[in-house]
Amino acid sequence: MSEARIHVEVTYALPDKQRLIGLDVPEGTTMLEAARLSGIEAQFADLELDKSSMGIFGKVEANPAARVLKAGERVEIYRPLKADPKLNRKKRAEKARS
Repeated sequence: MSEARIHVEVTYALPDKQRLIGLDVPEGTTMLEAARLSGIEAQFADLELDKSSMGIFGKVEANPAARVLKAGERVEIYRPLKADPKLNRKKRAEKARS
C-alpha cells in the first residue's frame, strides 16, 4: 500500500525572479521539508532555507521545521528586510512635517 500524498506549493520571490513550485509530498511533511523537496534553494544563490523565515498564505510560522502541512497550503519563503518598515514610516512622517 502506498503512502498518502498531498499537493502543496512552495514559493519565493526576488524583485527580478519569482518561483512557484507545486509538488506532491507525503502526509506529515513539514514546511521546511517541503521547501527542501521542491528544490527551490538550488534556484536562488543566496537562499538558505535553514535561516529563512517562512509562512503560510501571508502568516509567519514560528517553527517551519515542526509545522506539518495540509493539502493545498502554500509555503512562502520570506526575504530578510533591508530596511525596518517602522523606521521608514517615521522618516516619511518627519519629512512630511518639515
